[in-house]
Amino acid sequence: SPKEKKYALASFVGTAIEWYDFYIYSTASALIFSALFFSKSTDPSVALLSSFAAYGVGFFARPLGGFIAGHVGDKVGRKKVLVYSLLIMGISTFITGLIPGFDTIGIYAIFLLVTIRLLQGLASGAEWGGAALLAVEHTKPNRRGFIGSFTQIGSAAGMLLASSAFLAVKSSMSEDK
Repeated sequence: SPKEKKYALASFVGTAIEWYDFYIYSTASALIFSALFFSKSTDPSVALLSSFAAYGVGFFARPLGGFIAGHVGDKVGRKKVLVYSLLIMGISTFITGLIPGFDTIGIYAIFLLVTIRLLQGLASGAEWGGAALLAVEHTKPNRRGFIGSFTQIGSAAGMLLASSAFLAVKSSMSEDK
């Protein structure tokens, strides 16, 4: 039905956008953040592990985001919660790009980075469950597994988009010879 397709597409697109932002951060933490947000005097391996630890904070916040969003979604509606989760994720990702590095503001750079990761984790937890529920609640019982799978496919699409974005940036940069 058209309604079923609409919710499946919305679930896919919302999750793809959400995880694009999450995966952009993961790629940046591996390639850029250890040098940008940690002291130059820090051992490079320690800086990289610290960058990954900041990334990991988002995963710990996801269950809390799902819990809060589930409760709030039951009260005010899942659509509103999904819209706000996407906004929080997008704004958080944008702000990450504005955070000055360690050389500029010192330890505050790490504090801001971890705070943003907490927000991204909350947003990701809020979006995932809500998108899947919204999709399966608006379909026939015999198609719930299929329609619910669009949320999972959105995650993979987000990873492909994030990887493609980094590839495009890397390809456009000139290498020193």
